[in-house]
Amino acid sequence: MKIGTGILILLFALVSGQIGCSESNAGGSDAGGSDSTNVKSATDDKKGKNKKKKNDERVPVEIVRTSRGDISSYLLLSSNLETERMADVYSRVQGIVEEIYVDEGDYVQKGKQLMKLEADEYALNAAGAKVNFEQQKAAYERAKALLEKKLLSKEEFESTKYTMENARIEWQKSKLNVKYTKIESPISGILGERLVRPGDRIQPSDKIFSVINTQEIIAIVHVPEKEIGRVKKGQKAFITSSNMSADSNFPAWIKRVSPVVDPQSGTFKVTLGIRNEANKLRPGMFVNTHIITDVHKDAVLIPKTALVYQDESAHIFVVRNDSIAHKIKLQVGYENYQYIEALSAIEHGEKIVVVGQEGMKDKSKIKIVAERE
Repeated sequence: MKIGTGILILLFALVSGQIGCSESNAGGSDAGGSDSTNVKSATDDKKGKNKKKKNDERVPVEIVRTSRGDISSYLLLSSNLETERMADVYSRVQGIVEEIYVDEGDYVQKGKQLMKLEADEYALNAAGAKVNFEQQKAAYERAKALLEKKLLSKEEFESTKYTMENARIEWQKSKLNVKYTKIESPISGILGERLVRPGDRIQPSDKIFSVINTQEIIAIVHVPEKEIGRVKKGQKAFITSSNMSADSNFPAWIKRVSPVVDPQSGTFKVTLGIRNEANKLRPGMFVNTHIITDVHKDAVLIPKTALVYQDESAHIFVVRNDSIAHKIKLQVGYENYQYIEALSAIEHGEKIVVVGQEGMKDKSKIKIVAERE
C-alpha cells in the first residue's frame, strides 16, 4: 500500500515537470518572436526614411538667364604686334656723350632733345668759319668797288665772289654741326631703347636710341587663299591676348590687303590697324586676331560656362520650373570668346545652369542658390 502510493506520487511529479517545461518553452518562443518583429520594424522604418531623404536631395546650382545680342563669325589667326611708325636715332656728328635727358619707357614728343654731345670744338669751328666768311665778304666788297671803277677784271671779281660764297657755306655747315650736338626725337612715341651712356664716344653710324609710336599698332597676318573673297580693306576686326582678361578685346580694322598670293604657303598678307587708345598694347606682344566675316543680329546667346559636351555635342541644362533641370542638346550657331549662339530649343530669358551641371542627369532635382546677372 505504501509502495503503490510512492509510485503514484513519482509519476505525478514527472508529468507535472513535463507540462511546466512545455509551458516554459512556449513562453520563451513567444518572447523571441516579439523581439524579432520589433527589429524588422525598426529596419523598415530606417530604410523608408533614407529613401525619403534620398528622394528629397537636390543639386545646388547657379543659373543665368539667356540674353539677346549680336554675334559674329570670324577668321581666327595669330600674330605679333608691330608698330606702324618706329625710328632709330643716330647722331649726325661724332663726339662724346655729355648728357642724356631721357630713358627707356619715357614718352617723348617729336623734336624733344634726347641727348647732348660735347660741343666746344664744333662751336670754335663755327666761330672760325664765321670770321673767314666775314673776311671773304670784305674782300668781295672791295673787288666789287674795283670792278665798278674798271680796275679789276670780271674773272677776278667772279673768283672773289665764289670764294665768299664758299666761306658762307662752310660757316653754315659748322653752325649745323653745333646744332647736331643736340640730338632730338624724330617722332613722338615711347623710347624703346637707349644704347649709350654719358662719356661714350659715338660715330654717325652708331645707333643710339629707338623711338616707337605705340598709338599706331599693326598686326600682320597671313590669310589662306580660300578666304580671299571674304576679306577686304576697311573690314572690321578685333584682337585678344591670353595675357589679358578674357573680356579684353581691342577694336581693329583691315588696313591693307596684299594682292599677291604666296605660292609657297598659299596665303596672302593682310595688315590690321589696331586702336590702342589706352596704350595697353606693346609691339612684340603675341595676340589672336579676329577678322569679322558675318554678323547675326539679335541672337539668343548662351554663356560658354553653361555648356556640357556629350558625344561631341553641346548640351545645356534648362530650368523650366523651380526644381527640375532639363538637359537639352543645342543647335549651335556662331560663337566668340564668351558666348555661343543657340539656333533652336532655347528662348530669350530662359534660366540655364552655369554652375553645378557637371555630372548632372536629365530632369535632376535642383536647388537654385544664386542667379547671376
